[in-house]
Amino acid sequence: MAFREISVEELKDNPFTLINKDWMLITAGNHEKHNTMTASWGGVGELWGKYVSTIYIRPQRYTLEFVEQEEYYSLCFFGPEYRDALALCGSKSGRDIDKDQAAGITAQFDQAAPYYEQARLVFICRKLYRQDMESQCFLDKELLKQYYPQNDLHRMFIGEIVKVLEKK
Repeated sequence: MAFREISVEELKDNPFTLINKDWMLITAGNHEKHNTMTASWGGVGELWGKYVSTIYIRPQRYTLEFVEQEEYYSLCFFGPEYRDALALCGSKSGRDIDKDQAAGITAQFDQAAPYYEQARLVFICRKLYRQDMESQCFLDKELLKQYYPQNDLHRMFIGEIVKVLEKK
């Protein structure tokens, strides 16, 4: 099934449900090597006169290396029939297994970033900003205790959504 490019304004999905409940794959790399990870934290909105996504990646995640190396990354959203595949991509490391093969998903390559043939919706994003979260910036210290007992605070990326692809 092919994709068609749409504008951000044509999106009909609830972004909170899309990210938190449905989950997404964050993917970066190239034809030779890429990696993906499942995420349920993130956001979309407007900043600096651009439509943007915000993603968060812990320092130990293999995908971080790929997002750091590349100018672009993709966010892929799937139907419920891919829930097990996304669970696998969030629990196994691409250092140890070929996630695409294990999850039964097929990478396609935009000129900027890899994305998945089985996705129903794809955002291609160009990195604009990154910053490591810092413990001293947390106003609610309970969040640190709850989400960062190993002090492995996320690196945040803000990327311009340069293309939206929707399944035809």
